[in-house]
Amino acid sequence: MSKQEFVDFYEVLQVSQNADTETIERVFRLLARRYHPDNQESGNEEKFRLVHTAYQTLRDPGERARFDVHYDRQTTNQWQIFGQGTAHGSQEDDQRIIRGILSVLYVARRRDPHRGGFGNLQLERVLGVPREHLEFPLWILKQRGWIEILDNGQTAITIHGIDQVIGEGLEPADDRLLPRAAATEAEVEMGRPDPGEAS
Repeated sequence: MSKQEFVDFYEVLQVSQNADTETIERVFRLLARRYHPDNQESGNEEKFRLVHTAYQTLRDPGERARFDVHYDRQTTNQWQIFGQGTAHGSQEDDQRIIRGILSVLYVARRRDPHRGGFGNLQLERVLGVPREHLEFPLWILKQRGWIEILDNGQTAITIHGIDQVIGEGLEPADDRLLPRAAATEAEVEMGRPDPGEAS
């Protein structure tokens, strides 16, 4: 990976980070047909090139592993809700952490509705918040029924938590947390245009 502006190849291909090679190949074929310059209706040379680059990277296990290192680092940089030394344990900090946890878990669940969660160490790293500052907000969220522990031990947002995010304006604080290509793999297969094509 070069040091140019980071491009999320999972977002480009509209798949989750957990997608297997078969899924990546299937979605690539569909997107390649859509964006191929010879396609009179939806051809787009720039998007075609980007989809091809994403596919070449994610289909190769070594390249994908290298990309995942950059992906995880980029995600961590985007999600951190505190600067160095700003968490002091006040009510305001607790509220910010609660919003951060819900934002992170909302996006994780949105990307993978059945298994979308985070382990405690992941939450610490991604939010940039030490464990002792996470314990109380996590307890509050569990008591309210807004988060749950999955079978794999990860923490995930519940439907009640999603209602809070959507209904109470607790949306992710940074739009970069949400993938721009919001189409699901099923929508891609059905040939529905992605949101970026409307412009």
